[in-house]
Amino acid sequence: MESPGLGEDRRSLKDRRTEDEDLEEEEEEEDEDESSEADTKRSRAATARSSKKGGSCSGWAPPPSCQAENCSTDMADAKRYHRRHKVCEFHAKEPVVVVAGLQQRFCQQCSRFHKLSEFDETKRSCRKRLAGHNERRRKSSYDYQGEGSN
Repeated sequence: MESPGLGEDRRSLKDRRTEDEDLEEEEEEEDEDESSEADTKRSRAATARSSKKGGSCSGWAPPPSCQAENCSTDMADAKRYHRRHKVCEFHAKEPVVVVAGLQQRFCQQCSRFHKLSEFDETKRSCRKRLAGHNERRRKSSYDYQGEGSN
């Protein structure tokens, strides 16, 4: 026959185990809730990032293609600059490219195509941007020379 204190100890021990198991289950449920909340926040942030970049909500967009006619270059592996301006590396450096049925050249300053008449000889920057560049250079060299003569 068991002593009365021993039976109570076993029951209280069993109750404590049940309470401990319940607490563990609650903690696991809380962890699952927290992880699902974190997953939700991550997916919302990813969606916001893709929509800021002009992407679709699904996060998938076809790679941009080169603007040059009949160019079948895969732009998926191209440098970011070339993807942004939709011109493959080859056509960015070509002296004559057909775009929208016109002979054009890619301007390295403007990052867009212009008619050939807007370029001097074989230059890769259009006359307008090149003039601005030269003006800034002359102004800064003039300012530098003026300071030394005082």
